[in-house]
Amino acid sequence: MSAIAADPDAPGTDRLPVLSPMLQRLAAERATGALMRDRGTLYLADGQVVHAESPATPGIDVLLTTGGTLRHEGWWDAVAQAGAGHRVGRYLVDSGHVPGGALELCHLGALYDAAFFALAPTGTPARFRYGVAHWIGPVRPVPVAAVERETLRRREFLDRIWPDPACDSAPLLRTVHGADAPVPARQRRLLELVDGVRTASDIAQALGRSAFHILVDLRRLAAAGLVEAVRAQPLPAAATPGRITLPEVTADPDIALLRRLRDALEAL
Repeated sequence: MSAIAADPDAPGTDRLPVLSPMLQRLAAERATGALMRDRGTLYLADGQVVHAESPATPGIDVLLTTGGTLRHEGWWDAVAQAGAGHRVGRYLVDSGHVPGGALELCHLGALYDAAFFALAPTGTPARFRYGVAHWIGPVRPVPVAAVERETLRRREFLDRIWPDPACDSAPLLRTVHGADAPVPARQRRLLELVDGVRTASDIAQALGRSAFHILVDLRRLAAAGLVEAVRAQPLPAAATPGRITLPEVTADPDIALLRRLRDALEAL
């Protein structure tokens, strides 16, 4: 069973921001299923958030394996053995692949990271599918209020660093000041991946790091004048519908030349 409804996120009231009215309703009714939004999915069980995913940030598998907590073979073994039963997290701990505390910390990091992007403002209707469970299974549920509060805190934190969000999603470019500027080693590694093509999400995937933490570093670099967003070029003005502009044709080349000169002078 699924429900499709608009999720009006646009502000316009004086009360505290509501990131997703639909999410709050689902929490109140203790719903279980998947809330699919424009930039990610939140998985609920009994009205609490049990997992979150977003294409903008690395998943828990990348965070576990890139950080050295888990070998790639161990991850795929867990998926093969326990994925169909939605108990991958439990299997990782019971089989000794990952300590329980380490899994909880990594899972919470991945959940809050993905929720930050999934709860971004959007005009696209959200959709909720009742009864859907994620294959990671139960790890540590988080109340909806805590997820929304942390998302708002992160937005405010980023704006305090640098109030322009352009570098959060656009391709990034190093400025002339960023070539040899002294920066911490962590930011230097990030800066090496800024090539005018990669976005913050691309860099997070390449480094296997939290996308939010990448945004923090990028906003600090932007505030220091070391990186900037590649601005989209404006599209040429569209021609008037139904009207086709043809090049001027004349049998007398001198007249055509005089007309071009006249137009050029009038444009001065």
